[in-house]
Amino acid sequence: MTSFHDFGLAEPITRALADEKYVTPTPIQAQTIPLVLERRDVIGIAQTGTGKTAAFALPILNYIHANRRRPEKKACRVLVLSPTRELSGQIVDSFHAYGRYIRPLAVALAIGGVPINKQIRSLAHGVEVLVATPGRLLDLVAHRALRLDQVEVLVLDEADRMLDMGFIHDIKRVVAMLPKERQTLFFSATMPQEITRLADSMLRNPARVAVTPQASTAEKIAQRVILTDKAAKGALLADVLKSEPVERVLVFTRTKHGADKVVRGLAKAGLKAEAIHGNKSQSQRQRVLAAFRSGSIRTLVATDIAARGIDVDGISHVINYDLPNVPESYVHRIGRTARAGAEGVAISFCDHEERAYLRDIERMIRMQIPATDRRTGQRPAQHAAPHHHPAKRHNGHAPGRRQHQAGRSNDGNGQQHGGRRQAHHQERRKSEPSGLGNVTFLQRPSAPR
Repeated sequence: MTSFHDFGLAEPITRALADEKYVTPTPIQAQTIPLVLERRDVIGIAQTGTGKTAAFALPILNYIHANRRRPEKKACRVLVLSPTRELSGQIVDSFHAYGRYIRPLAVALAIGGVPINKQIRSLAHGVEVLVATPGRLLDLVAHRALRLDQVEVLVLDEADRMLDMGFIHDIKRVVAMLPKERQTLFFSATMPQEITRLADSMLRNPARVAVTPQASTAEKIAQRVILTDKAAKGALLADVLKSEPVERVLVFTRTKHGADKVVRGLAKAGLKAEAIHGNKSQSQRQRVLAAFRSGSIRTLVATDIAARGIDVDGISHVINYDLPNVPESYVHRIGRTARAGAEGVAISFCDHEERAYLRDIERMIRMQIPATDRRTGQRPAQHAAPHHHPAKRHNGHAPGRRQHQAGRSNDGNGQQHGGRRQAHHQERRKSEPSGLGNVTFLQRPSAPR
């Protein structure tokens, strides 16, 4: 498909797409939209920033437009589950934007961190689309403000992040409440075995769409590493921000406390920055994101979970203040820059304790990242791993590696996400596709979803 007009979407939707200046669909959209229009269950494997939201929102809106009926009280026709508040809010915004000429269109948001009473009132007369985080969704069910027996379409977005955040049991509880006769759309950046098992239990004869390799990094991102002492990272960050031609920069830290500490350090260096993480109230997070989008704040410091819902154009730089202990997170992080054909820069600080993380990242992306040495004192041996044994995984731990993982804190909606990542660390490697994929139909004996 070379144009959105090729899909045969309803006129109110194509008119909204023209307003949004959408012309050519992305690969995930080109392959997914026709399948969803045919009412197929779909597994979509795609990273953040590939256009997943439009890939499911456009055909869902087309279905609603073609099958207009009043939603039942305290019910929804379409349920979209998302791991974070920010991502949920952006999905709601997309439904409003693409469905602006479909009237009436009732879209509701149900997330934690804000009072529940307003959300209860918004569901009283029923809605066509409900976008929710799993915890708040179950709260609404427990309050008898919502019933799930009228759901016609279920979308599970960023399933692997749901797993990392500990939502797997909540999702299973939600799915058990849904009608068996429904359409299910399942999106994930990676497919570890537990996610594959979850998909098998939820979908019926799904089409599989894989549009990008999980281990790929954008060609237009200039990557580099600065080897540094741990204690020198704060001063190094200030130097980089003052010397680089930064438009907007997203700085990643491992913990919420670390994010706040970085902001305080930058303030002492005369640099304005804000942090976003799970300890911030929803109003604080929205205020900071709005300031970052408008450009009044140039530097945003975030944890992985909080950043999952950030979709801001014009991020020129991503800085890994702390290297992630899961290599896939590196790809997700740097993918925040170089969007929509732009170029971007990804700079990673690596102290001695993080050398094993760097080796894992380089092995996964199959390249050695150019490095500059800013360390003091005795220098350890060359950091790069041999690249002629890509299949052999590094199972050792750098000094302090266990300490980093054991000390992971809660984030997002208050769920623990640090410890279980290591449990799935090896599984992720075994289950990932290795390159561009076309549509494949997964055949299984028919079984209850």
